[in-house]
Amino acid sequence: MSGQLRIFILFTLAYFLSYFYRSANAVIAPDLASQMNLDAAQLGLMTSLFFAAFALAQIPVGIGLDRWGSRWVTPGLMLAGVAGSLLFAGATSFGVLALGRALIGLGMGGILMGSFKAFSQWFPGHRFATVSGLLVGIGSSGALVAATPLAWLNNAFGWRTAFAIGAVVTLLVALSIVIWTRNTPPDVPWLSSQQQGGRLSDVLTDGRFWRIVPLSFFMAGTLLSFQGLWAGPYLFDVLQLGKIEAGNFLLLLAIGATTGFTASGWLSDRFGLVRMIILSAILLFLCQIALIFQPPAVVVRLTYMAWGFSGAFNVMLLAHGRQIFPPQITGRAVSLVNLFGIGGSFVLQWALGFIIGGFPADAAGRYPPLAYSTAWSVTAAGLLLALLWYLPLARDSAQ
Repeated sequence: MSGQLRIFILFTLAYFLSYFYRSANAVIAPDLASQMNLDAAQLGLMTSLFFAAFALAQIPVGIGLDRWGSRWVTPGLMLAGVAGSLLFAGATSFGVLALGRALIGLGMGGILMGSFKAFSQWFPGHRFATVSGLLVGIGSSGALVAATPLAWLNNAFGWRTAFAIGAVVTLLVALSIVIWTRNTPPDVPWLSSQQQGGRLSDVLTDGRFWRIVPLSFFMAGTLLSFQGLWAGPYLFDVLQLGKIEAGNFLLLLAIGATTGFTASGWLSDRFGLVRMIILSAILLFLCQIALIFQPPAVVVRLTYMAWGFSGAFNVMLLAHGRQIFPPQITGRAVSLVNLFGIGGSFVLQWALGFIIGGFPADAAGRYPPLAYSTAWSVTAAGLLLALLWYLPLARDSAQ
């Protein structure tokens, strides 16, 4: 097996786990709420802690990747995910559940950026977008497992068993990265950022960076907060679906996201990076507008697929960040862009819980359709403003 293929497979396996964990709560939300006595705000906060810890890790992750490389930073953090998954599986209180969720987020916080850093060393620049899109596309199939298969496993054995299994698999993948990967190809010496120069301030003082991050906040944030939690309660409350049927809808959302992630790099290389980012943002905006008007189930199915497909192009904003900055600060630059994307997931997932929870629930604990329409109105407005802010950079980059 070639070194490039080994690097790709192992980091894709790790990202598969990251995507499984971030999406899992959507399908087990009713059981979490009932067994742990959680309301909408608590459910949103607890689930969003994955993204809060993930986001807080991004700056030290970027610095660590540029200094020590993906081989050590990524699996080192994954050990926190192992501990978090075990805590989550055994939690008997909201506090322990929240701590476990946060540790899982911390543990997954170095996987995508570690993958991109490794790819920047192992693959030529003209293949970066395509390979990165394939990584995220294949890895995002973790959301497929977190849909109908997880619903079945939850019904058969419970969500605690699922997270205990996840801890074991995460440990095995982390060890595999340490044993079977290296930071650079055999004939290329590893040079840390200390040896090459480059500072965090070089990214933060660049105006182009600040054109990208609001769109990353709302594209990644809207997709992940929806797929990671609120897509499930919408189905339970508005369409009043059962767990398995809701899992099938979430499977369509995951298929859309997996397809979008997989195709995003190839389409961007073929038709232009900024052009595809703009088109996907417009489609994601239209998906949110569609759900505001509470369409019938057949339209919701199509909207879920389109939501996943268009939202997946948020990863191309990371590729845009890599285009702008030199190789010695790739880890910092891409991690900072990702910080805002994952930060958006945390903020929006929690905020949507407050918006939805602000409406009275019925006797069965279901929130009214207006609660969700209000929530999608907020995210749609934010996405539109972020896209308008991004357009000047898109115009300059296309010239």
